[in-house]
Amino acid sequence: MVSPTDQRTDGALDVLRRVFGYDAFRGVQQDIIEHVVAGGDALVLMPTGGGKSLCYQIPALVRDGVAVVVSPLIALMQDQVDALTAVGVRAGFLNSTLDAAQRRRVEAAYLAGELDLLYLAPEGLAVRSTLGLLERGRIALFAIDEAHCVSQWGHDFRPDYLNLSMLHERWPDVPRIALTATATRATRTEIATRLQLTDARHFVASFDRPNIQYRIVPKREPRRQLLGLLRDEHPGDAGIVYCLSRASVEKTAEFLVANGIPALPYHAGLDAGTRARNQQRFLREDGLVMVATIAFGMGIDKPDVRFVAHLDLPKSVEGYYQETGRAGRDGLPSTAWLAYGLQDVVQQRKMIETSEGDLAHRRNLAAHLDAMLALCETVRCRRAQLLDYFGEAGAANCGNCDTCLDPPESWDGTVAAQKLLSTVYRLDRERNQRFGAGHSIDILLGKHTDKIDQYGHDALSTFGIGTELRDVEWRGVVRQLLAEGLLAVEGDYGTLALTEASADVLSRRRTVTLRKEPERPLSGRAAKPRGAATVVADLTPAATGVFERLRAWRAATAKEQGVPAYVIFHDATLRQIAAEPPASLAELSRVSGVGENKLAKYGEAILAVLAEG
Repeated sequence: MVSPTDQRTDGALDVLRRVFGYDAFRGVQQDIIEHVVAGGDALVLMPTGGGKSLCYQIPALVRDGVAVVVSPLIALMQDQVDALTAVGVRAGFLNSTLDAAQRRRVEAAYLAGELDLLYLAPEGLAVRSTLGLLERGRIALFAIDEAHCVSQWGHDFRPDYLNLSMLHERWPDVPRIALTATATRATRTEIATRLQLTDARHFVASFDRPNIQYRIVPKREPRRQLLGLLRDEHPGDAGIVYCLSRASVEKTAEFLVANGIPALPYHAGLDAGTRARNQQRFLREDGLVMVATIAFGMGIDKPDVRFVAHLDLPKSVEGYYQETGRAGRDGLPSTAWLAYGLQDVVQQRKMIETSEGDLAHRRNLAAHLDAMLALCETVRCRRAQLLDYFGEAGAANCGNCDTCLDPPESWDGTVAAQKLLSTVYRLDRERNQRFGAGHSIDILLGKHTDKIDQYGHDALSTFGIGTELRDVEWRGVVRQLLAEGLLAVEGDYGTLALTEASADVLSRRRTVTLRKEPERPLSGRAAKPRGAATVVADLTPAATGVFERLRAWRAATAKEQGVPAYVIFHDATLRQIAAEPPASLAELSRVSGVGENKLAKYGEAILAVLAEG
């Protein structure tokens, strides 16, 4: 006799194989799906690319009724529905982009039980007519995607998410699953409390993304460093470049285009039509680079993003992890690259000091920044540091980050720190003056600049006592002292000031170990580059030719259907086909990612492409 649990598992596994074309569940997927199919509530933390969507899509196909998916991503709902339709799942959405006739068709399909999944924006649930519609149909489950949007500490906070606790009050017997890719233990607790999921079972998958190579390089000429990265390691690849300001986005996109890299800008200052067009081009075309502020990226399902680059320091480890996680969703080698310098630290400290909000809010921002700075300055494995932040133990050496591939040197910077702090002290206490980092460094190097001569700072006892270090090395000292809280930034002009901890260094009660500044690399290339060319590097020349023919067929098919290329097939699926070309539909059906619907729809065409060779 088969137990109910076995029946649920077999049903879910059958759906996984038949509809989505995968042979087995990954990680905790099976446990989550079983729990939700049985009617349990769940809070799921799973990294981008870890298969979160299947955790509610499969229960939607196993349970009776329609799964209602709450998503903040109106601009992406059409693509989400297209991707499900491509595998034979009946899906629809209701949002402000539909006209009255389109809306009536979707509502009728929902009431007739002709949908498996219905996507709604959170603000849609505040509309009485929408709630009335839902009450007239049969709901299989509620899925709350991007659940971190309920956290008021997060930069993706959406006030409408606070109202989603009413789902439990209005439909107490309908299971709910809340999903996010990024949350610390404190954020998980906040999500559970605000969504009334305190009794839900928590599922926390590993935060590790072993296919992503994490690299942080000294910021010298960031745009030229970025250009070197793209030309040397990611020619022709799709990727995302994050900048802090709208102006930087525009200038960086223009710079890349002028240097032969197809790039598009995206930020909140562009009109909605331009943002939508640029986003659609990025999703549908191969090899485009999106230069954006953090306004772009949440919910982007494009699997073949081969790199995510940051030209400015992210404000938190959560933000950095979430943004870099948009690379390599297909599991193939990808790069997370960050250019980081002294001005980043000064700018972020100033922004916190002048930010709105009470003292507790500013302290929270400072704690987030401190954790991000610790990741940048660490001499240990970047991945281990990242996993530690999320409460997960990692290997001491991952073998796929810059500090593991090219271990940094550290040095006793106590004397250098004392010289710098002493200079700041003398300017402040002896002259009642404060200046930025550059002026203090010029004093240490004994430079006779106009400002130094004007103020007579060549008479200070620290003038010229720091010639053992180069300018770039002194900037590294300042940056690391700021990161460790041994130095502070104050005022609108970013002047340096001592902290309470500075006294311990000046009085020799504390030693200072610093990370040695590397020589002047342009792109910060890793010891063992693993960029887009590596996506096909393990294919034979003949197989690479087949792969490119399959990509060309996919691009033409996607253009004809008006959908992103990945909706047809992922690169990983095409690569498997190219590596071991199937000779029949039966053999093709055994390729990962080829379900029944796609086999029937595209199988003969793929065999024809293979026959051309």
